[in-house]
Amino acid sequence: MEKLCSGCLKNECTNNRNNMFQKKQCVKKLHVVDWLSNIKPPFLLDNCDLVEVQFKNDRKEFFRNTEKINLCKGDFVTVESKSIGYDIGTVTLTGELVKLQIRNKNSPLNLSRIRKIYKKSTEKEIKIWNFYKKKELKGLLKAKKIAKHLNLSMKICDVEYQGDGEKATFYYTAEDRIDFRKLIKELALTFRIRIEMRQIGYRQEAAKIGGIGSCGRELCCSTWLKNFKSVTTNSARYQQLSINIEKLTGQCSKLKCCLNYELDAYLSAIKNFPDFNCKIHTEKGIAQCMKIDVFKQTMWFSYIKNPNTWFRIEIKKIKEILENNKISPPLEKLSTIDVIQKTELTFK
Repeated sequence: MEKLCSGCLKNECTNNRNNMFQKKQCVKKLHVVDWLSNIKPPFLLDNCDLVEVQFKNDRKEFFRNTEKINLCKGDFVTVESKSIGYDIGTVTLTGELVKLQIRNKNSPLNLSRIRKIYKKSTEKEIKIWNFYKKKELKGLLKAKKIAKHLNLSMKICDVEYQGDGEKATFYYTAEDRIDFRKLIKELALTFRIRIEMRQIGYRQEAAKIGGIGSCGRELCCSTWLKNFKSVTTNSARYQQLSINIEKLTGQCSKLKCCLNYELDAYLSAIKNFPDFNCKIHTEKGIAQCMKIDVFKQTMWFSYIKNPNTWFRIEIKKIKEILENNKISPPLEKLSTIDVIQKTELTFK
């Protein structure tokens, strides 16, 4: 899904001031606010020559502005590619904030291997770039047909042309290793350009395609989330969520990333709780924990012989009972206040 900036919605967007040939509105995914854009560094401090450039969808890379070109956010620049030719992207961030973005990547970045920016893109280069962008959808459909004809267990989800049209990168997902040598030959004969196959994960696929989540908002991975952390069912258990795979999984068929957002708050809140597997001894018998309420600091217990009746007890009271169980025989009796009667349903 394409995300429009606020300027596009009001027909006041200035990000396309250098793109006279692009009729569509600007696309803003993983938008970053440059809150240091109006602040000049001290004269004794050298300006940072690193620039963040965004390409199709969520692909962002860092480049060096060795020529000291005066760049602003939204400018189209011609940059050095990984192979032959050049590529075209949009400037998203300049200045000292680029260093913070590199630090947020949590991956070592060799500054000596960072490619450089050649110049601001000319009108002719932007025309060529837009021409090849229009061919991406048809190329994707052709590539899917070829992969299906070769009986390859893979899903080609996106294609991206280089700015000069000399190379096309096909992104795919697969569960096992794929021998796509025949596929590359067929694609090279069909498109008559250099072909690169790049495998991505299912979360990265959802970030590229985009969509609306069950919360009614755009997917986090396609708007602002950059780093994907592993999500397990323990995150749901700590938050007292029912393990319903249909509700806990997102459009990528993986557990939702938002399960980790409030996990730290729950982990800090349950530190004062006694062990969930603890059992308390009372006059009527032994009771075990059935449920906890994290933020109300209460736990629900039921007798082992009568599990359908639950009693709500505060944590302080439970700790006192556990201490008394260690010293003296059971003298506690669960209060009949705040009782939930749970009855089983019978069907004829």
